Amino acid sequence: RAAGAGERAGRGAACVVASGLAGIAILLLAYSRYQDPEILVPGSVESVERIAYAFYVLLALALGAVAYGMRSYHRQKAAAGRAGAGAGLVTIIALATRGARSRRVWAATFAAYGVFFSLASGTLVYQPGVSFSQAYGADIPSGFVAPCCGGVGYMPTAIVYLTEHVGLQVVPINMLLQIAVSYLVALNASMAVAAAAIPRRSRGAGTVGAATGLFIACPTCAGTFLSLFVGTAGGLGAALAIAQMQTAFIAVTVPVLLATPLVMARKMRDAGGSCWAGIR
Repeated sequence: RAAGAGERAGRGAACVVASGLAGIAILLLAYSRYQDPEILVPGSVESVERIAYAFYVLLALALGAVAYGMRSYHRQKAAAGRAGAGAGLVTIIALATRGARSRRVWAATFAAYGVFFSLASGTLVYQPGVSFSQAYGADIPSGFVAPCCGGVGYMPTAIVYLTEHVGLQVVPINMLLQIAVSYLVALNASMAVAAAAIPRRSRGAGTVGAATGLFIACPTCAGTFLSLFVGTAGGLGAALAIAQMQTAFIAVTVPVLLATPLVMARKMRDAGGSCWAGIR
């Protein structure tokens, strides 16, 4: 009976996650209807701005649903594993990342990589040589939402001036990619703590995934990184080439970051009692 209740709870949590993801997709597609400059006649601007603010409210709710569902699913799988209800790969991952040390590593990695990704992708803007109030006439602090116009996922853009030199430029698709990749990088780091005995060659995929994941939201940032080693001209050339490979980076990075914890979990399971019993 307890196992059946756990399975139902797991399915319910999975449904919450699926509903949140579906809601995000619907929001992005629905808002794209308001990206025709011709609809921004003087009488409609305020209406579109209100829709833009509502977009971010609904997006926050959808992200909250995904986070709550994933946390519930994780807890249910860990509880099932401790109860001896199976040794599936997802269960092993849940058990391996439920320890206090693994959770601290996850939180620290998620925060650190998130900040790093924010700076690289332009979400977090730091310009010590520019005064926002003088250059843009902005009030400090202040913020606004630009409702139009751009491709699917790139609008509405939220601009926030925190200080004279620090601000936020929130693009929906960049923010979603940042959260997803930071979560997966943190999950890989957390799993690595529990799977320290895995041969080094098995950990390399996580490093590759983290490095390529950095350039998903802002592929041209790779040019800045490369320019430190190959010079400005070479870096700019590489930036242009990498910018055109954005889809390839997305296609490669997320599967790598998803697959690495599964590979680690399988090795832990194949290792038998020493690893599997230890995390149970």
